[in-house]
Amino acid sequence: MKFSIIIPAHNEADSLPTTISAIATTLESENIDYEIIVVDDHSTDNTSEVLDRISKEKPRCRMVVNDDFPGYGMAVRCGLDQFLGDAVAIVMADASDDPQDILKYYHELETGVDCVFGSRFTKYSKIKDYPMHKLWLNRFVNLGIRLLFWIKLNDTTNAFKAYRRETINGLQPLLSRHFNLTVELPLKAIVRGFTYKVVPINWYGRTKGVSKLKLKEMGSRYAFIILYSWLEKLLSRGDYLKSSHAKKICINKGVATEVSPPLDMADN
Repeated sequence: MKFSIIIPAHNEADSLPTTISAIATTLESENIDYEIIVVDDHSTDNTSEVLDRISKEKPRCRMVVNDDFPGYGMAVRCGLDQFLGDAVAIVMADASDDPQDILKYYHELETGVDCVFGSRFTKYSKIKDYPMHKLWLNRFVNLGIRLLFWIKLNDTTNAFKAYRRETINGLQPLLSRHFNLTVELPLKAIVRGFTYKVVPINWYGRTKGVSKLKLKEMGSRYAFIILYSWLEKLLSRGDYLKSSHAKKICINKGVATEVSPPLDMADN
């Protein structure tokens, strides 16, 4: 299985060499066929020069340019239009995602699930330097999503997730131009009946550059895409379901379990 890694990057010249090197080394350690696509999202620093140098040193890494509207979501969508793998993982440029968890995603996808979602909030996860105000907001928003959709996934807002190519095709059309794409992709996958597994992952606060997430600007955009996905679940009568017999796989205390839809909190 060829594995594509999409990294959206806006002014991440300082972070990208470390991030790309760690991912490439990790995947090559297990002889995984891969490509790394870095999407330059209207950077004003020397991101393009850094990527040009890296691509010469690492042929499996290539740069594409988001020449559409700027924004995290548009950059990821640009990468999704161009990846060549059988499956794809979306990884942040700031080295916040653990390369070992990319391996974990790959091996879970090999078992046949359509998507793999990481959770930073299990007893088996490790978080370092997460800003406290963002942490409280994150927990509040994710609790609201769990209650609205009756799902066990407790980290829907995390960008770091992986999907099979067929899954990405089944989630079209994508609407989000900004960070709300991080919830559009998994919520559509869940609502449309794609199988998924939730695994514990690690997260590390950035040490270089600045965060691009502007919470005040994102509130209404997150609300829009969450309500859009909820209305699809409520009103579409299953028109977009992958299969009426689809199963969803979750992880509870490190042990994978499989249940038939709907996977809801009433099952507990």
